[in-house]
Formats: sequence, structure tokens, C-alpha cells
Amino acid sequence: MKAVAVLPGKPNSVHLTEMPRPSIESIPGGRGVLVRLLHVGVDATDKEINEAQYGTAPPGSDFLVIGHESFGIVEQIGPNVKDLKVGDYVTATVRRPGKSIYDLIGTNDMTSDNTYYERGICLLHGFLTEYYVEDPEYIVRVPKGLKHLGVLMEPISVAEKAVAQAFEIQRRLRVWRPKVAYVMGAGQIGLLATMLLRQRGMEVYTLARSTPPTLNAEIVAGMGATYVSTTQTPLKELAAKTGMPDLIIEATGHSGVVFESMEVLGKNGVLCLTSITGGQRHVQVPSDKVNLDFVLGNKVVFGTVNANREYFEMGVKSLATAELEYPGLISKILTHKVVGLDNYAEMMRLLVEVKNALKVYVEVSPIT
Repeated sequence: MKAVAVLPGKPNSVHLTEMPRPSIESIPGGRGVLVRLLHVGVDATDKEINEAQYGTAPPGSDFLVIGHESFGIVEQIGPNVKDLKVGDYVTATVRRPGKSIYDLIGTNDMTSDNTYYERGICLLHGFLTEYYVEDPEYIVRVPKGLKHLGVLMEPISVAEKAVAQAFEIQRRLRVWRPKVAYVMGAGQIGLLATMLLRQRGMEVYTLARSTPPTLNAEIVAGMGATYVSTTQTPLKELAAKTGMPDLIIEATGHSGVVFESMEVLGKNGVLCLTSITGGQRHVQVPSDKVNLDFVLGNKVVFGTVNANREYFEMGVKSLATAELEYPGLISKILTHKVVGLDNYAEMMRLLVEVKNALKVYVEVSPIT
């Protein structure tokens, strides 16, 4: 079968390769599930792996199949698979367990191991191929009515985890009733985080550099949030107008924005970082003032990586709610479809060159 892969450590090595079709017998205990890929999303992570900023091939292989955002259909199941059936639409989580206590209880995304396992990123092949086989523990069913949004299940899980973890952390305050939230960045994660915060009833400002009219601004407005161009309204100026935010979700991919966000976060506030930055950028920071404000203001900053199945399941419900609340709006995030694995060069070109590409995804096979 075909697969799109890179040679880790070698820049711009993305290529088409051939692999054996996997068998359900490769999963012990009769728990194998064979999934045919329909849509696979790609993002800055795949671009940066192709740039050799990170990425590790599985043991015994000199290449890594990329793609960690999957949506497919079950074609075969082992005799001991009870919760899935042939014909189910599904997505799959990204992390696989290591040896830490967090891995042992199903929170692989919180591992304390130095070595971790991520489909399409580190030590495990990804989903930019025709089929994969997996244990049902790592497969999440997607309702048929959401099949048009199936490729967003991994991104929504990241946003779900970011928001949920922020609220979990703030249980330390006994009472935390955030009213104003900033979302830094209006890419796919930023837009989905905006959606989740609006569903929690918050006053949301989604910030990006581009000036309206843009598709990003249209989607933000459709959710009942406010789009803010930072080229027109700098961050500190916005905070002076709205009051300092209680919650900030940072999703820009630009590390300098992290420290700008720290300067405007309100008392008892929480800042969540979702960006994976593989570069070498340096910025100047008013560190004494930031440190003082965080100590005296009881503020928190934390990072979050990809999610476990709990957040995938939460994402399914949140997308279903969004489809009822503003039908068709979330589909506008799916901006650039590439047909066929053979067109991997076009896929990568879109990631590198097209600045307004909210979601690039590959149609491996059509949804029926």
C-alpha cells in the first residue's frame, strides 16, 4: 500500500513509499481493528518534521510515515472487539503508552517518560497511508452525522484538552468564574478553542495579524466571538479596553506571543500554551515585572500536548453541539483538500506557501 513518509533528520525528504498492508493479527488477543483511511489532516507539525526540526523513525525503519490527524472507516475487526463494527467511522488518538504511571492509567499524553511514542511524529508510523491496524483502546467512533468533520477530530481534541485542563487547574481557587478569554491565533486550533469557550458562555476575543475581511474573521463572528487584528489593535491596547483576560489560549506557533500574553493576563488568570515551536527564536522579556505579576497575581502558565481518548470523545460531542448551533460554520475551516496520496508534493506546498490555509487535508479515499 502507498504511504507518505520522510527520512528523519534529512530536510525536505517527503516522498511516496510502499508498505505491506497491515493485518489485524498484528494486535494480540484478537483485538485488531483494520481501518481504511478516508481523510488525513496535516499541519505545521508535518511541515516541521519534513524540515527535519524533529521526528523519529520507528525501530528498524529508516523512514517515518507522517500524518497524525486521522479519519477512516472500519473494514475488519478481530473476534474480541466488542465496541466497534465494520462500517463505523472512526478517528484514532496519537500517543501510545510508555512505562510511566501516567501511561499505565491511560493518560499517555501526560507521560513522564523521556521517550514517548506518537503516531506520525515519534517512533511510530502515522496515518498518511491507505490502511492502519490498531487496538480499539486507541480508536474513537465518530457518528455518521459528523463524517464531514471527521478530519477535525484530532485538532478538536487538542483544544478540548487545553480548555478542560485550564478549568481543572483553577479548581485550586475554589471559585473561578472566568468571563473574558483571549485566543491567540486564528488557525484551526484557535478557531476550535474559540468555539469551545463560546460554548462555555465566555466573552471571547480571537486575535490574529490579518485584517478583516478574512475567512477566519467570518468564522469567529459566526460563533459570536470578536475577531481582533493585532496590526490594528495591539494586545495591550485591547486589554485596556476589555479588561485583562481571565484565560488565554495561545495557538500562534510564535513563541514571542507567549511572553506578550503573560504581560496582559489578569489576576488569578491562566495561560495555556499549545504551540509547538521548533525554531531558534530569541525575544527580550521584562522578566522582573512578569515574575512579580505572576507571584502577586496568583497566575498560572502551562503547556499541553496532544490528547488522550477522553478529549477526543469530548470533541465529538462539542462538534455535534456546534453543528446544531451554527450549521455549516465549522466546515469552513476545511479550506484545502488534496486528492490522493500521490499528490504529497502539493500537500506540502500548501503547508509551506499558502498562509490562509486553515486546514489542509488529504482525501485518501472518498467518504460515502
